[in-house]
Amino acid sequence: MAHANSLLLFQKVAFCHTNLALRKILPSFAASNRAGSTFANIPLGPPDPIFGLTDAFNKDTSPKKVSLGVGAYRGDKGKPHVLESVRRAEKKVLEAKMNHEYAGIQGVGEYVQLALEFAYGADSTALKEKRVAGSQTISGTGACRLAGEFYARFMGKGSPLYLPSPTWGNHVPIFRDAGLEVKRYRYFDPETNGLDFKGVLEDVNQAPEGSIFLLHACAHNPTGVDPSEEQWRELSALFKRKGHAILFDAAYLGFASGNVEKDAFALRHFAMEGHNFLMAQSFAKNFGLYGERVGTLSAVCASAEEAKRVESQLKILIRPMYSNPPIYGARLVATILTDPELKPLFYKDCKAMADRIIEMRSLLRYSMEKLGSKLSWRHVTDQIGMFCFTGLRPAEVAELKEKYHIYITDDGRISIAGLNTANVQYVAASFHAVTSKR
Repeated sequence: MAHANSLLLFQKVAFCHTNLALRKILPSFAASNRAGSTFANIPLGPPDPIFGLTDAFNKDTSPKKVSLGVGAYRGDKGKPHVLESVRRAEKKVLEAKMNHEYAGIQGVGEYVQLALEFAYGADSTALKEKRVAGSQTISGTGACRLAGEFYARFMGKGSPLYLPSPTWGNHVPIFRDAGLEVKRYRYFDPETNGLDFKGVLEDVNQAPEGSIFLLHACAHNPTGVDPSEEQWRELSALFKRKGHAILFDAAYLGFASGNVEKDAFALRHFAMEGHNFLMAQSFAKNFGLYGERVGTLSAVCASAEEAKRVESQLKILIRPMYSNPPIYGARLVATILTDPELKPLFYKDCKAMADRIIEMRSLLRYSMEKLGSKLSWRHVTDQIGMFCFTGLRPAEVAELKEKYHIYITDDGRISIAGLNTANVQYVAASFHAVTSKR
């Protein structure tokens, strides 16, 4: 009985100490409970800059309004575009009358294998040697978050991860929330609206050995500025000397130039040179499957045995995060990449999108030059992919929105996909008007 009373007293004391500690740690939370609501002191978060821009555009009643913010492809009539290859794949998937069972932690197996072949090439030595571990993910965003969790777990919380300056805005919270210390390396040169390759080399070289670097495989978001093949070779040699960990973000394979082989050069070259790295892959842009959230995370390893160990850890990370990914979009991609008629049709569809983007770049630059702009707009055609860093200043961006009803991000990035033959002249004239004061 004495022992029981002592245990009860110990439990009461422990409870009191725990309760006191919690109140010290979470004073606002405890206060909100006393006020009557658990969430009374939760602050209002700021709106997402991209989706906030879209909301402002939607509320604008001007017939001249133009949205150049959201990174989603639009056809020449300014409407969402579904690839013909995707439409036909949808019909095939429906006719197959598949079930809706769980796909498993790694997703749709056939899709994963085809996605890896799409990125690394069907003749990839790493694939043939089974040195690549892969899992389906919740598009490229989910792949990046999974990569962040993987590196944080096995390289340590607080490990430095270097992002190019600038980069896709979502990269920062993704890796910060995964527990990595987000740092920057020089990338874009505002004086030339091109690549600061000297800065890239210096920052990669000066970073502590074993740091993590994120590299955009092609069509850098948001600048549209990519290293040349020769520069990629030089970077490969430097990374090998420094022993840095690498994460490729490959969201635009095939969509940048219209040629998957060309767009995949960097990651294929690094794999061929013996690098071990992670690669986040998305099928949102190149297949137009934005809402289906189809992606993969893969790891090029030193051996088949190492790949099995990495694969096992990816599964352990995925299980408590979202258990398994959605199957519909993965089935569409797998259907297209295995069908002898749909696969070549997809490459044709993808090239058509890339060609329209390239055409709009040329037309925007030509229109600016025809208007007599004293500024150089060569960077518009030198850059590649969906996005263009225009060089427009914040005050000019604000004037575009307020006076001309053209919506772009504050850093001057535009989505070329938002241009079409009906609005490009108006956009060029508006750009000329706000920049002519320089």
